[in-house]
Amino acid sequence: MNFHGKDIKIFSGSSNRDVAQGIAGILGLPLGKSDCTTFSDGEIAVSLHESVRGSECFIVQSTCTPVNDHLMEMLIMIDAMKRASAGRITAVMPYFGYARQDRKAKARDPISAKLCADLITAAGADRVLTMDLHANQIQGFFNIPVDHLVGAPILARHMKEKIGSATDDYVVVSPDLGSVTRARNFAAKIGCPLAIVDKRRQKANVSEVMNIIGEVKGKKVILVDDMIDTAGTLCNAAAALVEKAGATEVYACATHAVLSGPALDRIKNSVIKELVLLDTIPFTKERMLDKFTVLPVAPVFAEAIERIYADRPVSQIFG
Repeated sequence: MNFHGKDIKIFSGSSNRDVAQGIAGILGLPLGKSDCTTFSDGEIAVSLHESVRGSECFIVQSTCTPVNDHLMEMLIMIDAMKRASAGRITAVMPYFGYARQDRKAKARDPISAKLCADLITAAGADRVLTMDLHANQIQGFFNIPVDHLVGAPILARHMKEKIGSATDDYVVVSPDLGSVTRARNFAAKIGCPLAIVDKRRQKANVSEVMNIIGEVKGKKVILVDDMIDTAGTLCNAAAALVEKAGATEVYACATHAVLSGPALDRIKNSVIKELVLLDTIPFTKERMLDKFTVLPVAPVFAEAIERIYADRPVSQIFG
């Protein structure tokens, strides 16, 4: 039985309102009444236009571009709800910004993901609900419960329907060594073999493909990654798979479409035939390409929220 909140309320920040509306619609709830404004000097102000006293509150906010504004907006919204006596506050972050700064890569580096976790906790959040953290151990940066959803089953379901029984014609490929576990799990879900692209990164956002581990000649390949930022790794891997390894077609799947800098041009001019993405980061018309297939995450988050509210296990969503 649920004792911690008299009702459930879904609020949205400004970063991903479509996902918030989708979640609220699936749960049969109206979106919470709030707004966010910016003063002339850049300060962010949040106003709640309904009572949250004793309520189970969920704030949907992806900390995507502009990352710092969206992060600060979420912190202020959490603080406003805490001071308004909300029963329990969950930060619903389909995309967790700063996740790639999860360790000291060199001397005197910050660990910004840990700092963000501390800020969210200090603001008053009681729980975090997110999807596909860049590194699973980021869950340990929080001193509050973290429910970590995964996007692979959504993407795998789409690709399974696409390839049908022709699993022998496809190979799942990890674009780098860091994504091998993710690609292996994806391959197991759709029943295809696995290959790995071995690359050497010369400097930030620039990668050089070295060789392919596994047999992809004459096969259609599916590249799998957690996020696409500048798309250098993805497009270089796709080109190497076709030009060096003899793949016939290249498809790609990723959870988070950061798509910064030259990403759109690179993808548009690449050999990738279809890129399947989730809407953890919102899309505008300017960011949409014919190659993109965008799948919704609202149903998964809605079920997770329903389970959190009812104190039922979230892990059963994906079996």
